Amino acid sequence: MMSKPLILNAFEMSCVTHQAPGLWRHPDNRADEYNRLAYWTELAQLLERGGFHAIFLADVLGVYDVYRDSAAPALRDAAQIPVGNPLLQIPAMAAVTERLGFGVTIASTYEHPYSLARTLTTLDHFTGGRVGWNVVTSYLNSAARNLGLGDQIAHDDRYGIADEFLDVAYKLWEGSWEDGAAVRDREAGVFTDPEKVHPIRHHGTHFDVPGIHLGEPSPQRTPVIFQAGASPRGQEFAARHGEAIFINGLTPKLTRRTTDSIRDKAEAIGRPRDSVKILTLATVIVAETDELAQEKYADYRSYVSLEGALALYGGWSGIDLSTLDPDEPLTYVDTDAARSALSIFTKADPTRAWTPRDIAEYVGIGGIGAVIVGSPTTVADELERWIEVGGVDGFNLAYVVTPGTFEDIVDLLVPELRRRGRLDDGGRAGGTLRERLTGDAVIAGWHPAHAYRGAYVGAPSAADSSASLVSTPA
Repeated sequence: MMSKPLILNAFEMSCVTHQAPGLWRHPDNRADEYNRLAYWTELAQLLERGGFHAIFLADVLGVYDVYRDSAAPALRDAAQIPVGNPLLQIPAMAAVTERLGFGVTIASTYEHPYSLARTLTTLDHFTGGRVGWNVVTSYLNSAARNLGLGDQIAHDDRYGIADEFLDVAYKLWEGSWEDGAAVRDREAGVFTDPEKVHPIRHHGTHFDVPGIHLGEPSPQRTPVIFQAGASPRGQEFAARHGEAIFINGLTPKLTRRTTDSIRDKAEAIGRPRDSVKILTLATVIVAETDELAQEKYADYRSYVSLEGALALYGGWSGIDLSTLDPDEPLTYVDTDAARSALSIFTKADPTRAWTPRDIAEYVGIGGIGAVIVGSPTTVADELERWIEVGGVDGFNLAYVVTPGTFEDIVDLLVPELRRRGRLDDGGRAGGTLRERLTGDAVIAGWHPAHAYRGAYVGAPSAADSSASLVSTPA
């Protein structure tokens, strides 16, 4: 029986400290070069050589200021601040690679579907169909305040906005322009046939978008939809929209509850169970032998900043652990931040009592995800255990030091994964990210976006009176 190939993404962010607070001080870490374009192009080439499917770019539009009610701890440890725009390095990385995909995190709460649809269509053109969108709703109050919302929108309400946001985007990407609308007929002097371009006439609760999409169809039309919701409402959203779903897990056995729940929800709405590609966060520290890997891990741990870890965790959970006894076990509390960041510790494993100190030490390397340490054989065995026991399809691999963590993975771990048939140089045949992840040339029939493919054929077009742009909602 052949081994199932796994999906392998590099988990990155346009910042200094992503998932390993304090490690920016390590002499082997070049993370402080995040603001140099050469850093990103060199990393992209390394990942492509290693057969990674994609680089998955995290993002936040705010500062981690919950811990000690101040931004100072995050600033001192460069805990996801300073942070750049994750969209801007993608064309440069695409220009030096052929297969590597690009998953980019964008919060629907602070965008508009009309303009963002154009941005992602442009990126999909420039990358040859290698773009995915990690749809998030944001979780930092500081982002809401600085973007004019005052307080953060309630957790489940943000998902309601996101549902309509995606509905608008799907109409623009899949329905507004028919196949062949851009005829490029030099002799006739017609670039686009206006009869094949249609206003979407969307009038909803949160958005009014009457007109046509600004971009001609890109290779994928709709970018691959990633999603990272772990709350009940988040899982419902992910089951409906997510082609690939990103989760956190402490152990494979505990994670199986989440993967089964997501697949159950997807199946309940008529989606094939195996269409859900689930990725979990992991940090791999690999060396030639188990002993050398443990030595490397011990060296890394000596650089961990517990203050930086608690600053990150405060933003993720909405809880300021500086106000609690560091050795007092936590209980679950609902917040409007990222609920999974709290529930994963206080609810996922009822046999363990987590204290603030425990959480800070755990988050210090790898964030809220597994840390796997060992030789190539040991690490590959553990990744396979996560696949078989945890029910995941692959991993978003975070770094401790960069590019060193990824260099070790490419040079040491990847050959072992290839030997086992677990890695196939970026996935199935085909040029787009969707083809490599799922084998589908276009968005699958189960996906809500598919309903808009050709949905406006015969409807009012851009050749008609401009009154068609503001007609009765479809």
